[in-house]
Amino acid sequence: MERTDHDIAEFLDGLPDGVRDDMRTLHDVIADVMDGMPAWLYTGKFWGGTDQDIIGYGQMDYSRPDGTEVQWFVVGLAAQKNHLSIYVNVVEDRQYLSEKYGKALGKVKVGKASVGFKGVADIDLDELRGFLGRAREVYEADS
Repeated sequence: MERTDHDIAEFLDGLPDGVRDDMRTLHDVIADVMDGMPAWLYTGKFWGGTDQDIIGYGQMDYSRPDGTEVQWFVVGLAAQKNHLSIYVNVVEDRQYLSEKYGKALGKVKVGKASVGFKGVADIDLDELRGFLGRAREVYEADS
């Protein structure tokens, strides 16, 4: 995936009905919690080889399995084919925060660094704010 200079508001405006409003709501929540951190649109092939567009918030160095270092996002937001995903690339006590706290968000599927759900109605936005706030705290303490 490559970080682009594409306008995030234009990207959100171009999303299909049924996804656009949820993505805007989530973007507003994430941008508020991550205030002061840069946000970019990442595009290209994501893990598993699928084409993705991910809004990334914050910036960190990430080591790929092949040993190369890349600039990556701290928190990411994406609309998948059948669900929405929030990626949190922060580790606390050797465990991704998504694994540690993700289930508290509501009706979600938790992966290593991701939380997937059908839409905003399936998650508790106050819990999401707390989860993202913890991610920011841990990230800033480690930076």
